[in-house]
Amino acid sequence: MNPQVAPRGTAAEVFRNPRLSRSALAEERRRALTPAGTSVMLLPVKASSSPLALVTGATRGIGLAIAEALTAHGLRVVRTGRADLDLERDESVDAFARDFLRAHAELDVLVDNAGASFDGFDADVARRTIQVNVLGTMRLTDALLSKMRPGGRIVMVSSGMGEVSCLAPDLRQAFLDPSLDRAGLVALLERFVDEVRAGTHAKAGFPSNAYRVSKVGLNAYTRILARELASDPRRIAVNAACPGWVRTKMGGPGAPRSPEEGARTPVWLALLPNEPGAPSGGFFRDQQPIAW
Repeated sequence: MNPQVAPRGTAAEVFRNPRLSRSALAEERRRALTPAGTSVMLLPVKASSSPLALVTGATRGIGLAIAEALTAHGLRVVRTGRADLDLERDESVDAFARDFLRAHAELDVLVDNAGASFDGFDADVARRTIQVNVLGTMRLTDALLSKMRPGGRIVMVSSGMGEVSCLAPDLRQAFLDPSLDRAGLVALLERFVDEVRAGTHAKAGFPSNAYRVSKVGLNAYTRILARELASDPRRIAVNAACPGWVRTKMGGPGAPRSPEEGARTPVWLALLPNEPGAPSGGFFRDQQPIAW
C-alpha cells in the first residue's frame, strides 16, 4: 500500500501524542498541494447521478492509481492527502468526516488506502502505526457508514504482510475468532503495544514489526465490519485487498508491480455489482480470495 507517514498528533484513547503546532500543520498542507497548487480534498466534485467514491491516501502510488481507475470507470472521486486527513489525529479525522458529510449527501465507494510505516521499532512506533493503520481507519469508516448508499462498497487496502502466519498459534486463534468484536480487537492491539514496551512481545508471540501487526488488525476489522453489516438491508460489501509488491515509496524501485497493477484488485472490489452473493468479509489478491 501507499504509505502515509503521519506527523505526530493527538491519537485515540490510549494512543496519544502531542498536538502539531500551527506552523507544522501549515507545512504539511503546503507539501500536500498538487502541482497546480490546489489541495486535493478541495478539488471540485460536480454533482451528478454518477456514483461517488472517496479514496484516502490518493496523492501518489496505489491510492492515486485507484482514484484514476475509478474516474475512468465513470465515478466521481474525492481524493485525500495527509493535509486533508491525518489518521493519527482524532480531531483531523472528525473534522474531515464532518466536512465531507456536509459537502456530500451520500457515498457509494470508500477505499481506505491511507496508512503509515514508520522507521524503527519500539512502543511509540507500535502505537503510532496501530493508530494510523487501524484505529484511525476505523474511526473514519464508522463516521461515514450512515451515508453509504445501498450496494455500497468498502475496500481496505491491506497487505500480505498482515497474514496471521506471522503470529503465534494462540494469537492467530484470537484474531481469527469469529466472535471477536471491536473491543476485543482494540484489546489485542493494546496488548501488542504493551508487550513491545515491556520487551516481551516476541515471547508473547508477536513479530518485531508494527506494520505487520497493524495489517493483521486491519484485516480483523474488515471481518468484524462485514459481520456487523451482514444484516444491513443496504447490502454493503466490505473486503480487504493485497495489492502485491508495488513500486511505491514503501515498496521501493525494485518491486515487480506498477501502482496501476497494484490498484487492480482494490478497483475490482470497489466495482463489485450490487447483487446477492457479492463477496463480503474476504481477503483478495489478483481478484482471487487468499487466506487471512
